[in-house]
Amino acid sequence: MEDEVDRLVAAWRRERPDLDVEPLEVLSRVSRLARHLDRARRLAFAEHQLEPWEFDVLTSLRRAGAPYQLSPGQLLTQTLVTSGTMTNRIDRLAKKGLVERLPDPTDRRGVLVRLTAEGRDRADQALAGLLDQERAILARLSRAQRADLAALLRQLTAPFDNIPG
Repeated sequence: MEDEVDRLVAAWRRERPDLDVEPLEVLSRVSRLARHLDRARRLAFAEHQLEPWEFDVLTSLRRAGAPYQLSPGQLLTQTLVTSGTMTNRIDRLAKKGLVERLPDPTDRRGVLVRLTAEGRDRADQALAGLLDQERAILARLSRAQRADLAALLRQLTAPFDNIPG
């Protein structure tokens, strides 16, 4: 079965036979898949009235376990945004009643961000919807193929995820 990347690679091989375009066979597919996944994620989250960034913050708190709270700094680490962006996101989520700010008992100047019951419900429902979308995307692959693909992708992503600093 031919895909758009096959056509793209064939065109480059015809136009630039002097270049080794083999990396495009993998990474162009990863890039195209990322765009398709982004669309699927947006649809899954929209069904629960969430933006992707809202899902990221809410599920970071949900994964923390009871009492579902983290410091803004911990949220920064998990979501890879600036502190100004995180402050804005926390404000917006608090206004929607999905998180609340609490004083940090270990730091008089610090705060903790805690998931509200509504925030927890929305995160749980959106995650279930996302997993349904992602299962459908992976349905053509066997369990063994999914495991192999996960292992190969881990080899590519691990160096990026483990850069100090």
